[in-house]
Amino acid sequence: MPNTPETHDKTRNARLEARVSSDQKDYFQRAATLTGRTLSELVIDSTQEAAAKIVREHEVIRLSREEQVAFVSALLAPSEPGARLKKAVQSYRQKAGL
Repeated sequence: MPNTPETHDKTRNARLEARVSSDQKDYFQRAATLTGRTLSELVIDSTQEAAAKIVREHEVIRLSREEQVAFVSALLAPSEPGARLKKAVQSYRQKAGL
């Protein structure tokens, strides 16, 4: 389980409940026993790992080699602003008193 503020520096005072079938509970309990953890530890650890993976997948942008080259090229040699952008900047400066 990743060491994050969400998992370690807070008192456990919230409760999470889930309804599962008897077969699922038995299976989860078997997995917990095989790993030397309690059922609660298994559920919390597994859920934390799954949540961390989901968050990483949504926060990290992965680009192909071609996309990386295009991105860096755009940063190093940005195109000139178009008429609409120039007009928006001018409008903003007038409204902001700049």
